[in-house]
Amino acid sequence: MPRSRTAAHLSRRGLLAAGGATALGAVLAACGSGGGSGSDGASGSSAKPAGAGSWSFTDDRRKEVTAKSAPKRVVAYTGTAAALVDFGLDEQIVGVFGETKTADGKADPTAGDLKVDKVEILGNVWGEFGVEKYAALRPELLVTHMYDPDALWYVPDESKDKILGLAPSVAITTARVPMTKPIERYAALAESLGADLKAKKVTDAKARFEKAAEELRQAAKAAGGLKVMACSGSADIFYVSNPKVSTDLMYFAELGVDIVVPTKLEAGDYFEALSWENAGKFPADLILLDNRSTALQPKDLAAKPAWGQLPAVKAGQVTPWDAVPRFSYAGAAPLLENLAKAIRNAKKVS
Repeated sequence: MPRSRTAAHLSRRGLLAAGGATALGAVLAACGSGGGSGSDGASGSSAKPAGAGSWSFTDDRRKEVTAKSAPKRVVAYTGTAAALVDFGLDEQIVGVFGETKTADGKADPTAGDLKVDKVEILGNVWGEFGVEKYAALRPELLVTHMYDPDALWYVPDESKDKILGLAPSVAITTARVPMTKPIERYAALAESLGADLKAKKVTDAKARFEKAAEELRQAAKAAGGLKVMACSGSADIFYVSNPKVSTDLMYFAELGVDIVVPTKLEAGDYFEALSWENAGKFPADLILLDNRSTALQPKDLAAKPAWGQLPAVKAGQVTPWDAVPRFSYAGAAPLLENLAKAIRNAKKVS
């Protein structure tokens, strides 16, 4: 999953961009660096909300960002912007970077309810970030995920110094903590920027999320040890994700889902990379398959004999997996609902 192009960050990029048809996806790594101290993702935050005079927010680098007033010109990674929109921001978001539009010009699923035609798109793929366009937007705040300490998601290494010199930045930890943590952090950020978390749109989404979480808990309990494996396929490599690092999988496991834990982890501990000959190393009854365009989908994988031999595949127990979830209640609730349904409909086959 994107990012810096150094082997040291093979971790996240290796999994999230793993599925491409070329070997490039296996060597791209985890993203541009931002300043600030290292984060374990558990740092407390303090925010002074919009309307309270001066504005401040402490991000997950434990870096306090301050301004004379709440930023009104926000630029964010597309998935981050979508989460902020779910919490009630709208006019404040003036630009985005990351997959935003598909080849036919429609909104990428990552964009959620973001109005993609009303924001400046600074880059639509990994590594693409128009610095001059960014400067022209007169940004007051840049916001993005942080999968690894001080690594800003989709901010290119080669231009990060220029980018970070143009406006303050906020990074929210999106790995090694359960999914509820970044959701809460983005909610707090949105509120500090002027969003009303008591609005019906937000409270309804939270209620749906909580209901879905309980449904998943009950489905997992009733499944009696059904083994679930989250994975991503590329031309040469079968990646098995680690629920001890991936934030959504960590939360699913907390709710009782029995998720395969890979044993021979790559840098960053995000996944185990298997040759296709060894794709059957971990028995699984249900497969969560990376559904992004950068990963091979079932129709592509059909040509690989090893894929067809997996018990879950033989049983038709493969369900889409949003490997980069949208960290809001509205974005996450459907993921819980879909997984609960898949578990209820699956049987033990491994």
